[in-house]
Amino acid sequence: MKLQNLLLPMSFATVALAGPISYGICQSGCAAVVCVCYSAAGAVFGTVPAAAAAAMPALAACNGAFGTCSATCAGVTLLAPIP
Repeated sequence: MKLQNLLLPMSFATVALAGPISYGICQSGCAAVVCVCYSAAGAVFGTVPAAAAAAMPALAACNGAFGTCSATCAGVTLLAPIP
């Protein structure tokens, strides 16, 4: 058996990383988690809560976690090769 017959199919199999698709999936996960975080704080993500002063520290923590999650998605998944 020739070595090139073995290596050629293997070279195609290693390139299958979907950067933009995995980025979208990661961002969807971040959005789902921040919605749950807001819900636990008694607010709805994307709206101004009625009791803004009482929920503000919890919402600030949710926003910080959302920013960190989004930045991680951008740093990890967008750098992946596109097939």
